[in-house]
Amino acid sequence: MTFKRRMTTAVGTALLCVAGLAQLTPPAAADSIRDRQWALSAFDADAIEKVSTGREVTVAVIDSGVDGTHPDLVGKVLPGKDFLEGGRADREGDSSHGTGMASLIAGHGHGQGGTAGIKGLAPVAKILPLRAITDSDLQMGTAKPVSQAIRYAVDHGASVINLSLGDNFKNPDMAAAVRYARQKDAVIVAAAGNDGVATPEYPASFPGVISVGAVDSSGKIWEKSNYGSNTLLSAPGVDNYSAGLNHQYQHGTGTSSATAYVSAAAALLRSKFPDLTAGQIANRLVKTAKLPDSVKGTKLPDKHYGYGFIRPYSALTEDIPEGSKNGPLPAPSQASAASAAPTAPADGSDASSSQDRSAYVIWGVVGVAVLGLVTVLAVVIVKRRRPVVPPPAPFGQQSPGPDFRS
Repeated sequence: MTFKRRMTTAVGTALLCVAGLAQLTPPAAADSIRDRQWALSAFDADAIEKVSTGREVTVAVIDSGVDGTHPDLVGKVLPGKDFLEGGRADREGDSSHGTGMASLIAGHGHGQGGTAGIKGLAPVAKILPLRAITDSDLQMGTAKPVSQAIRYAVDHGASVINLSLGDNFKNPDMAAAVRYARQKDAVIVAAAGNDGVATPEYPASFPGVISVGAVDSSGKIWEKSNYGSNTLLSAPGVDNYSAGLNHQYQHGTGTSSATAYVSAAAALLRSKFPDLTAGQIANRLVKTAKLPDSVKGTKLPDKHYGYGFIRPYSALTEDIPEGSKNGPLPAPSQASAASAAPTAPADGSDASSSQDRSAYVIWGVVGVAVLGLVTVLAVVIVKRRRPVVPPPAPFGQQSPGPDFRS
């Protein structure tokens, strides 16, 4: 089975790799964005929508905030909380990363019948935006706000937590927050990272977190997707379009968007199977995941693909035994929730001690791009200078693709 890569080469436009994402999007380009969402075709989103839409599920997006006024997200975004400056997190900030991830999860498009703009895989789910990262260069300061946001998420109704960010520093407070969320039965999904190395990233490598790698439209792992024994699943992360700043759209590649798609799939499952535990939800995703033919027969989980790329339709419709409470995830700590409280600095200093100053990074969108009318402004820096995303394939170009549906 093959899928068209409906990526136009943008006549009269430029793919900009910018920090600010401030270029205007031509109306015609905005209207054709849906055609460029190859992942929706690969998943057969129309068939999925007949089975589950994510209704009555709240997904926490711990990120840079989410623009709740974007036409493709109006009515989907709760007020949330800003852990950096206080107040709400449903307002546009300096970075479009959180808005982009939210749109891939729960975007509903706009226009007649919602056929224009970005559509998410779980379009009826609600988004709880929790702002814990900042800066247009896609860096955040400390692990403390992320740890606080994880706890807040489960205490305020989120049953799925999306963490499209990470670093190689194993922060103890974040580990405790993850344990707390697992004890509260949240599905926690995090990006594996974009360096193409086997170095563990956190929070993705904490026990009980679903670590996600990125694949392209052929089902092949993206060369910059981090890998290792912690990788559990993979999902579309190459050449993805999403909602951006100023009601515009952006284009990029990274494990961030792959993570958003897995979070959306988890929301679909939590909606259809409300009595299943987080581990049993993960079990359905794992049992229906698929490896490309080139790596079939490998010991599972594969260090690059995990158990394979997700197939949400199969996860929703196949007859799969519930399995154990924890499924493929390690059991959360048996300690009480109270014992999962944040750790105090040993020297009595505040939470901004050097142990908490690791510069976490939003994992993608690598080479964030927006459809604009002029040329490049600046290259985004994420930990180190990253390559600009190659130009998309001509419209209608065929590439061999796996069956992401069944």
